[in-house]
Amino acid sequence: MTAGNSIVVSSESGLAQNIVSGNQHWRADEPAPFGTDTGPSPYDLLLGALGACTSMTLRLYAQRQGMDLQRITVTLRHSKIHAEDCIHCETKEGLLDHIDREIELGGNLDESQKLRLLDIANRCPVHRALTSEINIQTSII
Repeated sequence: MTAGNSIVVSSESGLAQNIVSGNQHWRADEPAPFGTDTGPSPYDLLLGALGACTSMTLRLYAQRQGMDLQRITVTLRHSKIHAEDCIHCETKEGLLDHIDREIELGGNLDESQKLRLLDIANRCPVHRALTSEINIQTSII
């Protein structure tokens, strides 16, 4: 088992959360009227993690391959869909989380390079984590 950085999330009241990772501090919250809108929602943070990982993975790959990749824009949307409407899903009952990810690439890239970058995007570590079995162990201390 490999260990990652510890993230500490805490709150005193309400839905606003303080998040700390090493020297980095940020907030999460829900929009009004449920929260106070002082930070992104948990799903926004999840999409941000996927988008950042996608962009970083593409940038590193393109640099190693000498590709003229100048700009990367990743746009993500989260929704719930009926499982029965999902052709490629194993689950056929209830609602499923669905993420649309659009990647815009700027630079002098040919079609084969763009297709290769699409393949690499699906290999970013956060994408792999979200599409694999995840084991979460929770305890009260």
